[in-house]
Amino acid sequence: MKRRELSLYPFDYLVIGYCLAMIILIGIFGRPLEQYADEVTFYASMMLVALVIIRFADETQSGIQRFFRLLYPALMFTFFYRETGGSMFLLFNKFLDPQLTGFENRILGGDISIFLDKSHLTVFWNELFSACYFAYYLMIPTFLTYLFLTRRDDSTKQFLTATCITFFVSYSLFFIYPIEGPRYYFAEQYVHQIEGPFFRQLVNLVIDNGAVRGGCMPSSHVAEALVVLVYVFRTDRKAGWLLLPVMIGLAIGTVWGRFHYIFDVVVGAAIGWGSIWIVTRFYDSWTNKTTVPVAKHELSTEHVS
Repeated sequence: MKRRELSLYPFDYLVIGYCLAMIILIGIFGRPLEQYADEVTFYASMMLVALVIIRFADETQSGIQRFFRLLYPALMFTFFYRETGGSMFLLFNKFLDPQLTGFENRILGGDISIFLDKSHLTVFWNELFSACYFAYYLMIPTFLTYLFLTRRDDSTKQFLTATCITFFVSYSLFFIYPIEGPRYYFAEQYVHQIEGPFFRQLVNLVIDNGAVRGGCMPSSHVAEALVVLVYVFRTDRKAGWLLLPVMIGLAIGTVWGRFHYIFDVVVGAAIGWGSIWIVTRFYDSWTNKTTVPVAKHELSTEHVS
């Protein structure tokens, strides 16, 4: 028997911390509390899963243990997103779209979504921006698969740390400032449908089956796509330049597709950029945490970093 060092990575603290924070916030603000029993159970369960993986999955082993130890947060993000629907009105009992649209009207002189609806919707642009928007759903799994297979474990840890910050800040803002978005708020004012034979239909399929009503401020799509873009640039500049126009099209597509207001996109970009800056600035100091010794049988494989 020998003792291996149990390393805790920054994304471990973020996952566990987010779950604890949500349980505490629900305990303080959730009324009636019994209405939030499912949410408390969910966050407690996700925290337990993370702790079990941290304790028993050894990244120095190849295969399934390494996969779960390094990538488990990515497997949780969809579930965390879906759960935001249950706490959307933790602080407020209604959506605040009138405030945000009134602010945008004063700044921009009108509603962009209504302006586009009047005369600018064509099948070509609908499909192009829908394709860019749909590409978001492929960005994280594709990039993480590349990092995992090429054993760029430190890049994986940094990327997932920035991603955790991005998503958890975004998900918190969903209930701090609940916005349902233009496709609901302006539904009765639209004259035209956004038509498209393929990519628009794919986007509709995903949105109709997976979107949370109210998860609009900020645009977590734009926030996370920016994180992906920056880390792709750091890994392969050619790939980054290829992804850049997709990122721009995605940002436009969030507004074109009636999913977000302009300021959702602006705030989302700020959160993504801020997450990148925080990880770039502080990651090295975070990783100097004290490790915990754990009893383990003698290993015959070499450490994979």
